[in-house]
Amino acid sequence: MKSKRLNMIATFIDKTDKVADIGCDHAYLSIFLTENNLCQKVIATDINKNALKIAQNNIKSKHLEQKISTYLSDGLLNVSDYEINTLVLSGMGSHTILNIIDHIEKFPIKKLVIQSNNDLKKLRINLRKKGFYLQQEKVVYEKKHYYVIGLYTKKYTSLKLREKNFGKYDINNKDYYNYLALELDNITKKLKNSKNTKEKIKILIKKKLLRKYL
Repeated sequence: MKSKRLNMIATFIDKTDKVADIGCDHAYLSIFLTENNLCQKVIATDINKNALKIAQNNIKSKHLEQKISTYLSDGLLNVSDYEINTLVLSGMGSHTILNIIDHIEKFPIKKLVIQSNNDLKKLRINLRKKGFYLQQEKVVYEKKHYYVIGLYTKKYTSLKLREKNFGKYDINNKDYYNYLALELDNITKKLKNSKNTKEKIKILIKKKLLRKYL
């Protein structure tokens, strides 16, 4: 699989997982997981008819239509496979992800693998309120963009203030440090341009937290 982002997501999947690839787009991840026997089963869903049609065609081209079920669905709302225990939510915003998590009560979901496009602090904090705790994060750089991929489970873990803001410390991930350096640069620019005293204090606190990582 060519995508570094999707390859990293796949590393968070276990043999015992029964995966719903939410917002599957072209189903590349679903196909990769199935072809390499990386989990027990995969279903692919998308809210967009055209995207799902492309996914179905890709699945058929690999002769996997008997192994990968597809659903036109907003999250899991139209899904009838109640064995699903793992969700992959990639390429969407945190608000959308949190809305999807609000409607999973019929499924025995034990694990979330998430790549959100925005509001990561909001995501980390609010998933805790929903009973999912951040275990690990990886950052990959692809097509001039940093992607943060998080693993959340039901196992309770504490989350420090700097982790809420900047994620789990990962000494072995070069892309993670480059991502944080970019964050620091953005914070410094905000501080320079801010004229509001309260806002400056908030930015200074965030900058101090970030420097502990770098």
